[in-house]
Amino acid sequence: MQNPFTLSFVAATLLALNLHAAAQEYPVKPVRLVVPFTPGGTTDILGRLVAQKLSESIGRQVIVDNRPGAGGTIGSDIVAKSPADGYTLIMGHIGTFGVNPTLYPKLPYDAVKDFQPITLFAMITNLLSVNPSLPAKSVKELVALARARPGQLNYGSGGNGSAAHLATEYFKLLSKTDIVHIPYKGTAPAITDLLAGNTSMILTGVPAQLPHIKSGRLRALGVASAKRQPLFPELPTIMEGGVKGYEATQWYGVLAPAGTPRPIVDRLNAALVKALQSADVKERLASEAGEPVGNSPEEFHAFIQKEIARWAPVIRASGAKPE
Repeated sequence: MQNPFTLSFVAATLLALNLHAAAQEYPVKPVRLVVPFTPGGTTDILGRLVAQKLSESIGRQVIVDNRPGAGGTIGSDIVAKSPADGYTLIMGHIGTFGVNPTLYPKLPYDAVKDFQPITLFAMITNLLSVNPSLPAKSVKELVALARARPGQLNYGSGGNGSAAHLATEYFKLLSKTDIVHIPYKGTAPAITDLLAGNTSMILTGVPAQLPHIKSGRLRALGVASAKRQPLFPELPTIMEGGVKGYEATQWYGVLAPAGTPRPIVDRLNAALVKALQSADVKERLASEAGEPVGNSPEEFHAFIQKEIARWAPVIRASGAKPE
């Protein structure tokens, strides 16, 4: 009679060898990068940059798959439940991995345990902009207007629980203003309505707003970073505009399902870190008020946990609820 322990050891060894062999051959087919939001927003813009650079590095096409809905939870759930073989990745960001674990009482996945971080790709400055028809030409004037008209101004976001939603709720909290939230199914439609004058303002990442700032169809009032941005050296920070302590930068990173073999994780990490060191990616990010990061999987894992802890009290204080 064979020893059960021996059989288990042999099975485990064969599994390890198969996983190692699969990792050595990786990739043998196209890779899917899930973007859990609609096309046109900052997550989508950066996701397509990631897909392009990964395709060049690993020699296989990386296909962007937009799966929007429920503040990014639909796309995240798809990835959490996908095979851990390196062929399904997600473009995660502050909303999906920093905010949703507190915002949603019961997610269908664990944002920490069910994902394997690859690297934190970039930090993107949030920008506070208004429709030019609004009689506010500075953060100070906007705050004064909002206080004079409580509940009459409104702002759009990419949805309940999105980064723009929480960034603006944080702004309201610190500026002591009452501004009505109008959630959309993505950043792009939120900006479309702002351009049409159906909303008053938006506080979201620079990339989705930049063409409209340049054309004059939106008026930028302030950046949400701690320091002024080289892209807008004349534009004050929101803190300089009188909202003390305000800082809300968006971040974006690549993750895989938990259990993805370490050799695959390391290969993807090396490819992305190398891409972030290239002149064209640095230039591209700088042109959109972004800063490359490129850290280790362990550093990204610790960063996500800190972000969850950071935003939890803001979410509770704002009373923000999911859709």
